[in-house]
Amino acid sequence: MSQNKFQLKNLASGKTTEYAIHQGSVGPEVVDISTLYRDHGMFTFDPGFMATASCESRVTYIDGDAGVLLYRGYPIEQLAEKSNHLEVAYLLLNGELPSEDEFSQFKHSIHRHTMLNESLRKMYDGFHHDAHPMAMVAAIVASMAAFYHDTTDIYNARHREIFAHRIIAKIPTIAAAAYKHALGQPFIYPRNDLDYTANMLHMFFAVPCEPYRVDPLHAKALDLLFILHADHEQNASTSTVRLAGSTGCNPYAAISAGVSALWGPAHGGANEAVLDMLEEIGSADKVPQFLARVKDKQDSVRLMGFGHRVYKNFDPRARIIREMCHRVLAQLGDTNNPMFELALRLEEIALKDDYFIARKLYPNVDFYSGIIYSALGIPRSMFTVMFALARTAGWVAHWLEMIADPAMKISRPRQLYRGPAQRDYVAIEGR
Repeated sequence: MSQNKFQLKNLASGKTTEYAIHQGSVGPEVVDISTLYRDHGMFTFDPGFMATASCESRVTYIDGDAGVLLYRGYPIEQLAEKSNHLEVAYLLLNGELPSEDEFSQFKHSIHRHTMLNESLRKMYDGFHHDAHPMAMVAAIVASMAAFYHDTTDIYNARHREIFAHRIIAKIPTIAAAAYKHALGQPFIYPRNDLDYTANMLHMFFAVPCEPYRVDPLHAKALDLLFILHADHEQNASTSTVRLAGSTGCNPYAAISAGVSALWGPAHGGANEAVLDMLEEIGSADKVPQFLARVKDKQDSVRLMGFGHRVYKNFDPRARIIREMCHRVLAQLGDTNNPMFELALRLEEIALKDDYFIARKLYPNVDFYSGIIYSALGIPRSMFTVMFALARTAGWVAHWLEMIADPAMKISRPRQLYRGPAQRDYVAIEGR
C-alpha cells in the first residue's frame, strides 16, 4: 500500500487497482471505492452499512471504543453541563456557538414560529383518539409542506433557514397537540415567554381551568435529555432524512421520514423497552435470575438498555443522565422509586459479570431516560415523540449540510441479487 493509497488486487482476474484514502479530522481513514464497479465490475457487500461511510459530514463525531461524542468538536459532557438545547441546536445548524446577539436573534426567530396554523391544528380531529402519537406527529410534519409551500425552495438559502427555525419551533407544539388529542383535553397554545422545554411542559400539562407552574428542575432535566439526543451521527433516522432529502423532496417530507424511521423499537423505542423489561423483572432480588436467562442462548430474553451499535465502551450520555435521574427522583421525594432501584441493581450486577464485561455491554442513554420521562409524568406512548423532538435539530443540521454540498447525489444503494435469473412468461392456462 502506497502512501494515501489503498491497493486492491482481484485474485480472480489478477487486476490490481489503487484507491484513494481520505483522512478525516479525527477517526478512521476511509477508502474511496466509488469507482470499484467501473474498475472491477463488482459491488461491495456490507449489510447494515457496518463499515461504509455514506457521506462526508462535519456535524457529529463518535468514537465508540473510547466512549466519545462530539457535536461540532465540543464534548457532550461540556455541552450538557454548560449549554442548553437551543444553543446546541444553533451550534448544530451553524457550526459554531452563537454570540449573545446571534443567540438572541435565534431565540426570537424560534419564538415567532411556535404556533400552528389553525387549519393544521384542526387536522388532529381527523385522528382516532387512540392513534399512536408518532403516527400523528409524522403526518402533521409531512402536512406542513401544504401550508408553507412558498418557502420550500431547497436551493434558496433563506428558505432553508426559515424551514430550519420553523420545524424546530413547531415540533414541541405538534407533539403537545398529539398528546392532548389522545387525552381528549383542550389544546394549549405555546407561551413564548417560557424557555423551549418549559414551554413544551406547559403545553403538555396545563389545562384552561387552572394555572400551571413549570418546575424548573423538570425543564432542566428535559433540556438535558434534548441535548443528549440532539444528534448521533449517521444513525438510522438521520440516514433516512438524508436519503429522502437526496431526492430533492421538500424538507418537511424528509423530516417526516426521519420521524417514521425513529418510530422503530430498535431505534427510538428502546427506552420504552427498558421499562417493559424492568417491569418484567419485578424486583431487585430477581435480577440474578433474569440475567441468567439473558445469558441462556436457548432463551429469547434480551437485556434492554445495554450495549450500543457504535459504543463499545460506556455510553458517555448514560453517565450524565444517571446523575440527573437521581436529582429528579430526589426532588420528587421518590428516591426509593422501585423502578430506579431495580435499574441501579441491574446495572451494578451486570457491570461486574464477566459475561457482559467480555461483550462490552454497558448501559446506554436509553437505560435511564425512560425513568426520567416517567418521573416527569410523560407516558410511555410519548417517549419516542420526546426523542423526535430532541433529534429534530440534528436531522435539520444534516439535511442542511447535505443540500449545501455541491457533490450531493441521490442516494442509490446497490444489492446482491439472489432471485431467479431471466425466465420467460408462461400463460396462466399453461402453469
